[in-house]
Amino acid sequence: MEAIVAVFSDWGIGSEGTQQVVLKADRKHFRDLTAGAAVLVGRRTLGDFPGGKPLKGRHNIVITRQNIDIEGAEVVHSEAEAVKAAQAHERCLVIGGASVYRQMMPYVDVVHITQIDLAPPSDSFFPNLDEAAGWCCSDCGPWQDEDGVSYRFATYTRLPLKEE
Repeated sequence: MEAIVAVFSDWGIGSEGTQQVVLKADRKHFRDLTAGAAVLVGRRTLGDFPGGKPLKGRHNIVITRQNIDIEGAEVVHSEAEAVKAAQAHERCLVIGGASVYRQMMPYVDVVHITQIDLAPPSDSFFPNLDEAAGWCCSDCGPWQDEDGVSYRFATYTRLPLKEE
């Protein structure tokens, strides 16, 4: 399983349920990486999408405790159900929010990160993979600029467990 996330320099990912800074380049990167794949998203994060609707061109898996149906999405109610649903697809990317990232990180082997060189006040954070044991930055692109905001794309990979 993979994850994709935009993080600020303090590893913040949002405030009050939304991203404070949105970059066109990050949106394109997200669309390109998730096109045709399954995406795993929390119900509240889904509500922040355009029209609060599942993303087109992807198999949307929504994890929620609520007993609801969501048109255009597969609804699951537990971590185990989410993992099983994800395994039914060649590629599945966890796309948030913070609690879904936390729940699914044990199953994630690759994280695609847009690093944004700002630190607006955030109330949601992604684990700092630079400091996390078992992770390394396997690919890091150059810093770029959009409307005065510096950003870059990086890929973090889970290190194999060492055999004793």
